[in-house]
Amino acid sequence: MNTSYKVKVNNTTEIDITKDAALALDTIEIAPSQFHILQNNHSFKAEITEGNFEKRAYQVKVNNNTYNINILNDLDVLIKQMGFEIGATKMVNDIKAPMPGLILDIIAKVGQEVKEDDALLILEAMKMENVLTSPRDGVIKSISVTKGDAVDKNQLLIKFE
Repeated sequence: MNTSYKVKVNNTTEIDITKDAALALDTIEIAPSQFHILQNNHSFKAEITEGNFEKRAYQVKVNNNTYNINILNDLDVLIKQMGFEIGATKMVNDIKAPMPGLILDIIAKVGQEVKEDDALLILEAMKMENVLTSPRDGVIKSISVTKGDAVDKNQLLIKFE
């Protein structure tokens, strides 16, 4: 099985890179964090100018062009597949059910001002209680479900003003 890595370039373009393709690059380290790369008879000079190992975020200069690189791990990929985007929640004006389940409790009320990460409701799914929190500061415009409702994935739960 060939391992594949998802890489996001400049926070816009996602690329799948296989382990075999990465190992096939003809790479020579010419100085600390500086490399000469030969691929398909093309020569590249690359330098890692900044790096944050914990966040898997790097700034790489290739032939005098600078790129911001984020390496996505399996959890990042799973979160995206579930319909959640890290950072994209700030623009959200409604909350939809991330999975089918049962509404156990509704904590928020229409007209209530909420802060980011305030608990809004509890959704039971796969025998687990999931507390859905506010993605941003705002005011609750409407709540489309009641306690005890069964909901489908992507069903509208709460709208913000």
